[in-house]
Amino acid sequence: MRGDTKYYDILGVSPDASESEIKKAYKKLAMKYHPDKNPDAGDKFKEISHAYETLSDPEARDMYDRYGEDGPGSGGGFGFGGGMSQEELFAQMFGGGGFFGMGDEDFPHPGGHRHSGRSKPRRGENISHNLNVTLEDLYNGKTTKLSLEKNVICGLCHGQCHQKCSTCDGRGVKLVVRQIGPGMMQQMQVTCPQCDGEGQTMRDKDKCKKCKGNKVVNEKKVMEIFIEKGMRNGEKIPMKGEADQLPDVEPGDVILVLQQKPHGLFERSGADLSCKITLPLVEALCGFSKVLVTHLDGRGIHVEQPSGSVIKPGQVKKIVGEGMPHFKRPMDKGDLYITFEVEFPEDGWATMTKLRSLEDLLPGRGETVMEPELVDHCKLTNASMDDYGAHQKQGNAYDSDDDDDEDGRGPGVQCAQS
Repeated sequence: MRGDTKYYDILGVSPDASESEIKKAYKKLAMKYHPDKNPDAGDKFKEISHAYETLSDPEARDMYDRYGEDGPGSGGGFGFGGGMSQEELFAQMFGGGGFFGMGDEDFPHPGGHRHSGRSKPRRGENISHNLNVTLEDLYNGKTTKLSLEKNVICGLCHGQCHQKCSTCDGRGVKLVVRQIGPGMMQQMQVTCPQCDGEGQTMRDKDKCKKCKGNKVVNEKKVMEIFIEKGMRNGEKIPMKGEADQLPDVEPGDVILVLQQKPHGLFERSGADLSCKITLPLVEALCGFSKVLVTHLDGRGIHVEQPSGSVIKPGQVKKIVGEGMPHFKRPMDKGDLYITFEVEFPEDGWATMTKLRSLEDLLPGRGETVMEPELVDHCKLTNASMDDYGAHQKQGNAYDSDDDDDEDGRGPGVQCAQS
């Protein structure tokens, strides 16, 4: 045995200590120096963990006894270093049901929790799925059905048709020692070649006839989804534990994300709704009493606009309490905003006699603006803003409109700044 006893000294045991004595010493020191209990002892706790990591593994301890701290695996540590982070080491030591046989209830677990001897099962990933809905669905609420295909644990073998790999003892990894130079050895952690890191193996003849050794089978399930009044675009509805199943893994959730389809009339902002309504000119000037719009629940919204109260093009009015219901408070609703457009009659819709009579009813034309001395008489024609800016000419302000300079005989003008 080499004289290097640093790791034994850290744990406070003799070099001849048994595995149980090393384990007991580490447990005592870990409880004392755990960062959650002693925040200033983080480095000490890492030192203790590193020493235990080496001495708790028979192969790593033997290498340390023979070569000391600077022997094989120095820099990465003995045991299960091999590039593994401290968190991964703790997870493998304590998160897998007592990797080194530690199941005491009062043993400190990483994160400050007490380890109860039975670790909490790993949790599967959540699955997101878009659910298309209409604005009517979000206004009225709706119960709908969704067909979902997912993996479930085989009912015949219950996912237990595999056996623990004898090569790696179910760890999925094994330790190998290789020579990297004269008298220099390196210890590494590699994926088990027998089970490809799964920790389990299975012979072909032992495969389950139902799942073919996959542990799970595909199953279709119809779920009932309740869309509550007032939910919004992008709202998430979690379906607890409905994701894919795996043995010894807690299923994740299926998260439904609401995707609202565009509506033909209404637009939504928060709890408010908006729409555009076109009125004929006579109603804009003389008022009306009619169903102005059909709401998302099929109700007609009747509005009375008194005569003489003019609605102008682009004017906005609102109806209080006719917007979207508030989520979880469906009796409270936002407002409905209406932008009015006015439809004018086509050319030639009335005779000159009727137009003169109409002019007598309308407000006066207003005062005539004084005309300038020079006046051009022009005519209005129909146009589109799509053509706006189309008559642009490339060039600069000093380009000539003629080709007099092309033969080199220009006007001979010379400019000089005085």
